[in-house]
Amino acid sequence: MWNEGTKTFTAGEDLEARRRVKIKALTTSTPPEVEYADAGEDWIGVTEYAVLEGEQIAVKLNNAPGTFEIECVVDSEIARGTVLYGAADGKVSDASSGSAQGIAMETGVDDAIIEVATWNVKSTTAATVSILDSGEYTDAATVEAALAEIYKNLVTAQATIPIPLGAITEEDGTPLTKQATTVAGYEQLSNKETVITIPIGCTQGEALGFSIPVPQDLDDSADVVVHVLAGKGGALDELTLDCEVYPCAAGDTANDDIQDTAAQALTEAASELAFTCGTDGVLAAPGTLSVVLTLGGENDGDAVYIYGAWIEYTKKILTA
Repeated sequence: MWNEGTKTFTAGEDLEARRRVKIKALTTSTPPEVEYADAGEDWIGVTEYAVLEGEQIAVKLNNAPGTFEIECVVDSEIARGTVLYGAADGKVSDASSGSAQGIAMETGVDDAIIEVATWNVKSTTAATVSILDSGEYTDAATVEAALAEIYKNLVTAQATIPIPLGAITEEDGTPLTKQATTVAGYEQLSNKETVITIPIGCTQGEALGFSIPVPQDLDDSADVVVHVLAGKGGALDELTLDCEVYPCAAGDTANDDIQDTAAQALTEAASELAFTCGTDGVLAAPGTLSVVLTLGGENDGDAVYIYGAWIEYTKKILTA
């Protein structure tokens, strides 16, 4: 026999009054067992009174007419008109979890029973459907907020072009080799990190360079920044590192240096040096960037070490 409004079930656990319940998985009893619908879970109705496990319980079905009395728990605030979600142990809460399940008709405090105008259909509004972030990838609580975060990341996140040390040569393209005498080259410091060493009293290799293709997704309306991780072997010399950047594009060659940052001081402890190419000089893809790094000052007491280099740029969304 079909029932309208209220139906009798078997309690699959101890149940309190005015709590949301769901059909218990794998139930075989007649009538079927019900248990609490927890945070974000679907529900079939609300208990009319409290019972112990195994006893029969009347449940007001969620498709019944009128409003419902449901116990609540407060996350931030429950006021009239607050959107409510399923909470643990069959309660409702203002904390986003799954699809929104109704609206508060009155203010609520923890463990109070409040009047709720329920929705017996799943919400299709992205702002009221929460996400299950089991990997803890985001602080966003709803689908809309998560999508906004994703789109923002696509449009504005900085991208990186790593520059292998092996791609760096002398300014004229002469390849570097193992550092020897007074010529710049590769060296392993104390059997640990591999670096490019500009030796004390350097006679060849004080100016180094590399060239890279411009990525197709480069946003030429944003800055391009050359980063160098570099330091010196002591505190005897006042040394700087300067950077020049020469862009090249189809039909647009032999351009002037577009790098806007002055030469930066080298410190004994390795530090990150950033050289910015302003938007006025950045060329759209396809193209290349040729970078020249030049040591400034007399290094008659300190060697200089270049640990790494990379370029950061802003990506754009490609349409084709």
